[in-house]
Amino acid sequence: MKCPSCGFVDSKVIDSRDISDGIRRRRQCEKCGYRFTTYEKLQLGGIYVIKKDQRREEFDKEKVLRGLRKACEKRPLPAGAIDKIADDIEAQLYSLGKREVPGYLIGDMVMEHLKELDNIAYIRFASVYRKFTDITELKEAVDKLAQNNNHPSYFNDGQLPLLAEDREVMEQTIIRRRKR
Repeated sequence: MKCPSCGFVDSKVIDSRDISDGIRRRRQCEKCGYRFTTYEKLQLGGIYVIKKDQRREEFDKEKVLRGLRKACEKRPLPAGAIDKIADDIEAQLYSLGKREVPGYLIGDMVMEHLKELDNIAYIRFASVYRKFTDITELKEAVDKLAQNNNHPSYFNDGQLPLLAEDREVMEQTIIRRRKR
């Protein structure tokens, strides 16, 4: 490791600590004594995504993050939730042990994570990913989501209701709480 101060090529490690995705090392130059910090992160072999038109491009976590951020825009989500989803998807892909994965696999992973996180973000992402052509397809997706989420537990985290029936349940709950 070259010293950033004098450019000397030898340095000794003074301290090493594990961080979330790698190792942080404090180093000292053996020539001038300058101390500096380096971060080491495991660089896994690249995964290629097979697109619909059979093109191959290297997996880009930033592209997944952009899609997630767009879908979750202006939603009341916990800090770091989007980054955690992207990290989880990247880890899942590497754990498959394959050099190439179809693009739809990544899209399906994103949809599964969004379904658990936020219904509105899920529908936003699905509307682009599934390329809904009319309101009927969108309604079918919302109806299917409503059938799977027939419990109003997600009201507790501040998420607004998706359907009118859920709104009624929420209003009744609020009225009961006010009476107490």
